[in-house]
Amino acid sequence: MLYPHFRFYKKQDILNITRLRRFETKLGERVHVLQEGPVADMLLQSKARYIVVGIPEDIGVMGNYGTGGADTAWLPFLQAFCNVQSTDFFSGEDIMILGQFDFSDVKALIGANAKNQDELTDACRHAVEKIIDPEVEELVKLIAQSGKIPVVVGGGHNNSYPLIKGAAKGLHKSGKANTAQINVINADAHADYRVMEGRHSGNAFRYARADGFLNRYAIIGLQENYNSQSMLDELYSDIRIQYTTYEDLFIREKLPFKQALAQAVTFTGEEHTGIELDLDCVQFALSSDTTPVGFTALQARQYASFLSHHPNIAYLHIAEGASQLINGRQSAFTAKLICDIAIDFIKGNRS
Repeated sequence: MLYPHFRFYKKQDILNITRLRRFETKLGERVHVLQEGPVADMLLQSKARYIVVGIPEDIGVMGNYGTGGADTAWLPFLQAFCNVQSTDFFSGEDIMILGQFDFSDVKALIGANAKNQDELTDACRHAVEKIIDPEVEELVKLIAQSGKIPVVVGGGHNNSYPLIKGAAKGLHKSGKANTAQINVINADAHADYRVMEGRHSGNAFRYARADGFLNRYAIIGLQENYNSQSMLDELYSDIRIQYTTYEDLFIREKLPFKQALAQAVTFTGEEHTGIELDLDCVQFALSSDTTPVGFTALQARQYASFLSHHPNIAYLHIAEGASQLINGRQSAFTAKLICDIAIDFIKGNRS
């Protein structure tokens, strides 16, 4: 089985979390699910253009010494999404909710056998490389190959590597890209370009760049206080990487926000480009590294809407959000924010 940790949803799974009401129609009543049959064939035959996938895991976050909880946002997001009103503004008829990965057995095995922090970290990194990466890559490759746009809700930012790799391979195999490479625009407080010390949420783009699947990489909102000098040196010395810091945008006001977005689009050009949003760059959004100062929720939505007009979208990835962290902190608003961001992106990309 190619996807032993993936659960494909049935229509009843969606309806079970959709609050039906007379004289109203919700997205849950309109969205598609995958029909019975070979996955590749059913994706090709589907009229849906946007394929929603959940990766609720925090193994990659724990492999980066982060606070666990990135596995808690998917189901609240899905409930919020399915209960959005279906209207002329947004009907949901070109959307498929494919399903979700479930790596809880892997996490439980690590927790039961790791004797100390070092063993836990090593086991998490091993699991990301050997289990999570290959499964996510294979599924995303099929979606991209079918001509659809993956809309992925995480999960840690480690999943950007298999998203980039899978999308690049799928687009190349389908003949839509000349090479198995794509570009990425990432709204993030961190570059996630740490050293290649084993796969985790802090080095997805470094691995993707080193392995040749990431061509141009634009970062928006990098926070100067939370990226090492060695990492900044790496970014600065690579002509295929561009970054704009949060401080330049909003403290020193050297560049208007929309202009920074436009520069990122120009930098990535007309080649296929993945759109990334790490919720740790959004002010007070619950994540593995919540920030007191960052993009507002409004700016996060504007980011998704603006970049949805990029000439060739490879995927959308909303990462690192949490409804509850392992330290006990909770937020009822994360799921709705992710929902709004995803809808803004789809609305903009359609037009």
